[in-house]
Amino acid sequence: MSAIISSPIFSVMISLMAFEIGCIVYKKTKFPLFNPIIIAIVLVIIIIKLLNISLDTYNKGGNLISFFLTPATVILAVPLYKKLQLLKKNLVPIIVGIAAGSLSGMCSIILLCHLFLLPKQLTLSIIPKSVTVPIAVDVSKQIGGISTITIAAIIVSGTITIVVYPLVFKILKIKDPIAKGVALGTTANAVGTSKAIEMGEVEGAMSGLSIGLAGMFIVIFAPIVTKIFSVLIK
Repeated sequence: MSAIISSPIFSVMISLMAFEIGCIVYKKTKFPLFNPIIIAIVLVIIIIKLLNISLDTYNKGGNLISFFLTPATVILAVPLYKKLQLLKKNLVPIIVGIAAGSLSGMCSIILLCHLFLLPKQLTLSIIPKSVTVPIAVDVSKQIGGISTITIAAIIVSGTITIVVYPLVFKILKIKDPIAKGVALGTTANAVGTSKAIEMGEVEGAMSGLSIGLAGMFIVIFAPIVTKIFSVLIK
């Protein structure tokens, strides 16, 4: 039994099963806080605690999943390809919107962290929280953050976004599907994109594009922004 538990395949299987259970629960309830990722995390923690599996042992399989995570994001290009003409027609406002969202997101994080007197390394870890995990983790390491905190920030921020976005869209009277997709993809990473895909093809396509471009903007501008605001990051 111990040989099975210590196998990387076992870690992969419990991760996939936990996520599948999360998907089933979310489909049944449609409650935003029952996000499949959150449920999967809770279930995996419970399982590794009950079976007394060390983090290093679990990560043997977790690293396999992480290895395939980056190329798996390429699938987001499929809905975008279907709406290519729509993208060409609205290219400038889409790119400007994503760039503005990415930069304002980083700057607001730095200002809020300074306001609440958060430590420097915690601030640096949260800065790239709006993009997908593979990109955010690399950026976090590059600017001196802690990747595990970055991942937690991504999940929390994505979950909060999909809970509050209907109210925000209603207050600001945002009805355009392109604007909705760009907003969710730029601010809520893959969690927001999964919700955008549920909303419609246009929203899903624009959100998928936003993840890629927001990631590119953050890779380029995160080191610059942190240097400009270095006086606030202490």
